[in-house]
Amino acid sequence: MTQHENEHLSRIMNGAALSRAVCSIAELGVADLIETGHPQPIEHLARASKTHEASLYRVLRFLASHGLFQEAGDRHFDHTPLSAALRSDAPGSYRAGAQLYHFLFAAWDGLHYSLQTGEPGFNKIFGAPIFDYIQAHPELGPVFDAGMTSLNCYETGAMLEAYDFSSINVLADIGGGNGSLLCAVLARYPKMKGILFDLGHVVGRAKEKLNAAGLAERCTVIEGNFFETIPAGADAYHFRHIIHDWTDEQCAHILGHTRKVIPANGKLLISDCVVPAGNAPCCSKDLDMVMLAFPGGKERTEEEFRSLLEASGFELKSITRTATAICVVEGRPV
Repeated sequence: MTQHENEHLSRIMNGAALSRAVCSIAELGVADLIETGHPQPIEHLARASKTHEASLYRVLRFLASHGLFQEAGDRHFDHTPLSAALRSDAPGSYRAGAQLYHFLFAAWDGLHYSLQTGEPGFNKIFGAPIFDYIQAHPELGPVFDAGMTSLNCYETGAMLEAYDFSSINVLADIGGGNGSLLCAVLARYPKMKGILFDLGHVVGRAKEKLNAAGLAERCTVIEGNFFETIPAGADAYHFRHIIHDWTDEQCAHILGHTRKVIPANGKLLISDCVVPAGNAPCCSKDLDMVMLAFPGGKERTEEEFRSLLEASGFELKSITRTATAICVVEGRPV
């Protein structure tokens, strides 16, 4: 092994410190203490964030070496574009996403278990499946909503630019969370009506979101579990970052319920990553590791989507790529 290979592998091995540091800094709100162009002394940052000064300096120096923050002068730190995105008031702020990972970070300790068993490592570390765990800890509900919105905020606009929803009269957003996605679609298409379907502990937050957006009259909010039923009444059924949470067998069960209620000319829309062939790095392969360790699902290739749809009574009609990592996979009932 050459020195280059040794050093490269060492940096990869130490990558866990980088992700952990970003999550901790986000939770502590350090980025909010700095305005771009106004470097702050480490003494102020440590005092305001209630951290150990010497340790905070070392972590910020480490992050600066990876493009997050920059040391400007003697122990003063300013923003880079990456660290500025961690400010709470940044457009499309990433802070909430990093905070979500902060609370659930220990699940990565279960990746080895996932590799050995094929089961979610999260379950072993936290003692319950991820969505059951969040339901049992209500204080995590708003954190989860905000984190998902933060992580996915750019996907919504890219999806609306890439895929034409204009032929849809009633769109059912299955597992629609706090309603942020459905709000964006209904705002873009003022003649469309919506159905938001999710678990009971979630739909209350969705109603608040729809009311605040002035869209409550155009959207029906229904409480339920997609493993048990899917509501009728829509001509298109949309799953955004839902199908990738589950195994093929579980997805066939969910989509089987959808097949029972979707009209003959209806559309099944799945907004997820489509994993490309080859060895090039891509976000879909990164996110696939999250699916393996956290919920136990997976990101799928085009052929895997085709097989899944066929097993559920659908045929793959098209895949619309967006400017982000996700695609809109369209299926039609057979």
